[in-house]
Order: sequence, then C-alpha cells, then structure tokens
Amino acid sequence: MTDPQSTPLSPSEIERYARHIILGEIGGPGQQKLKRARVLVVGAGGLGAPVLQYLAASGVGTLGIADDDRVSLSNLQRQIIHSSDLVGSAKVESAARAIAAINPHVTVETHETRIAPENAADLVRRYDIIVDGSDNFDTRYLLADTCLVQKRPLVSAALGRFDGSVTTLMPYAENAAGEPNPSYRDLFPNPPPPGLLPACAEAGVLGVLPGVIGTLQATEVIKLITGIGEPLIGRLLLYDALSSRFETIKYKARKA
Repeated sequence: MTDPQSTPLSPSEIERYARHIILGEIGGPGQQKLKRARVLVVGAGGLGAPVLQYLAASGVGTLGIADDDRVSLSNLQRQIIHSSDLVGSAKVESAARAIAAINPHVTVETHETRIAPENAADLVRRYDIIVDGSDNFDTRYLLADTCLVQKRPLVSAALGRFDGSVTTLMPYAENAAGEPNPSYRDLFPNPPPPGLLPACAEAGVLGVLPGVIGTLQATEVIKLITGIGEPLIGRLLLYDALSSRFETIKYKARKA
C-alpha cells in the first residue's frame, strides 16, 4: 500500500500551503518534508497548544500527543487548543479534535500517558523530532536524556510568570567546527531541589506567554524539518514579556 505521506501534494494541499510553497527557502520540496515528518509533542497544555496548532496548520504529516491530564476550567486562560465544552475530557482527545478541525491532512497519534522511564525510549524512537511542552523538571530531564540516547532533536522550553525560554538540543551531533553540541545537562547540570520553584498553579502565568514561547518552539521544529535557518543549538533564547525584550545566551558542551 502506498504511504499517503509519500504521495504528491494534492490540489487542495497546494492551495492550503501556497504561502509556504512560494517561499524559496521552503517551496514544494520543503512542504513535502513537512508532510513526511513525524513530531511528538509532550504535553498538550500551555506550550503544547500553540505548537500543535501551528505544526498542524503548517502541514506536519503526523503529530503525536503525549499527555495523561484532563481539561480543566483553569486551563482555558492559556491552553487555547481546548474549549469550554470539553472540560473534563482527556487533553489528547481534545487536542486531536482541534487539529482535525484545523487540517484534515494531519494524522494524529494520541498517547494518554505520562512520560516515564519505562515508556520514554519507545515513544521517542517513533518520531523524528520531540517537543517538550511539559511543566516539570522530572519530565524535562528524562526527555533530554532519552533524546540524547535515541539521537532525536529536542526542542525544549520553560515558562515563568512573565518570562520564558527555548532552546534546541542535538547533543549527539557536532557543530560546523567539529565540536560536540551541548546537552541539556550542559545547560542545567542538575534539577533544582523539590519545592524551590513554585508551580504554575501557585505562582500564576500570563495567559499569552505560552503562546509566544510555544510559537517559537514550532518555528524551531519547522526549521529542523525543512533545513532552513539556524536552529537554537547552543543558544538559549530568553523572553521577558514585561520589558518586551529578547536575549540570547550561548552555551557549550562541558569538558569531561
């Protein structure tokens, strides 16, 4: 049987993605790469919502969603992929319904589970690129370590009350100078002690902030798939919403 993602773009797809196709940097070949790509988004919350929406709209052929949570009313201030009528539903199912409404050409694979040591490797190896939209350090470090072993690019982000950060990790590869790319643990060697940083439910978060950072994550994914631009490898992009300021911090692999 022919893989539907290996077939040429249909007339409706060509019209849908016309603004991509006329970009010389993407064009038809780039759009085909997007169609063939498999991306796993871990977390269908504040960060995962814009990532999933924009990757779906952009034509990423297969989107995996991993989340064991259910939609609550307090999510809707920032997790815009979910709607009021789906409060109480599994987030993976709510997100899948939204994606189907955005783009029927996208295949959605739902994983209603929490990423854990016993399932992380199996999930990660099924996809080409992993996006970390989680909200806890255990998952961030587990994903980073697993993606290193499985040799999968990881687009990682984090949120504060009014600020956020994003970086792209490919520590299994080398840069143009033949030096190893840094890992997540080169940037953050150890997680903070439990309870040191308050959770979103305790500290709060500006509702539009995940949209800014999640959209930046989606941009990184599209760059990785199509091969355009310069991904945030070895660079941590910081955004402060209160001052409307972006800053970039460079970091390197630590010497053994």
